[in-house]
Amino acid sequence: MKPVCLVIGAGAGIGGNVGKRFAQEGYHAVLCRRTDQEGLNGLVASIESDGGSASGFLLNAIDADSIEGRVAAIEADIGPIEVVVFNLGAQIGDRALADTSYKAFEMGWRLATFALFRVASTVCPLMEERGKGTILVTSATAAVRGNSGQHSHAAAMGGRRMLCQTLNAEFGPKGIHIAHILIDGAVDAPDTLGKMLGPERFQQLRETRGLEHDGLMLPARIADTYFHLAQQHRSTWTHEIDMRSFSDMPWWNH
Repeated sequence: MKPVCLVIGAGAGIGGNVGKRFAQEGYHAVLCRRTDQEGLNGLVASIESDGGSASGFLLNAIDADSIEGRVAAIEADIGPIEVVVFNLGAQIGDRALADTSYKAFEMGWRLATFALFRVASTVCPLMEERGKGTILVTSATAAVRGNSGQHSHAAAMGGRRMLCQTLNAEFGPKGIHIAHILIDGAVDAPDTLGKMLGPERFQQLRETRGLEHDGLMLPARIADTYFHLAQQHRSTWTHEIDMRSFSDMPWWNH
């Protein structure tokens, strides 16, 4: 039986590439995303055509019992979950306080913080019983710096970071590795940055900063770091890491 890597938020960027990377290394990748069954099927087919093993499921993380039910089904039908990659975003763009509705603010929290809490509440007892497990949490600059217009995103991501710290405090000594991964830069991903900018602006950005310039973070290279974190010896666990392109100024120098 292959070890299982569950990716929640498996789009065409970080999540999908992390799933591919783990599948290349012998894991069964369980890929979950909110919409786009066709894209999900294509991602699974791509992994299988490369000789890997994968399954795909649509999952809306804010629905009641969606996370809990999917974890239970994976454990029963596929195998024990060894690695969870929590890759849900909660960016709604820059909005003034007056333009940030209660609903929009709460939605950021539900996606970025509460959904992670639900994942941890479901998988940590299983991992604790087995004495091992890894939870890799994608995060953002907003987790450490609250910029203007980022009320919902910064509050949600800051909560995500603190939740990772409390989970580490409780479950690290029990053999469960939780890593908070701060993506401090623009990612060359059509599902996220591409949708925010639109096709024309995204392609222009790729041509000026990305591609051979290496000024946009490449999802496949990000995936290398995720896999490395999951393989770390427990005497040298990384609990927080930040990544950016070589040409980007880090968040702490702004």
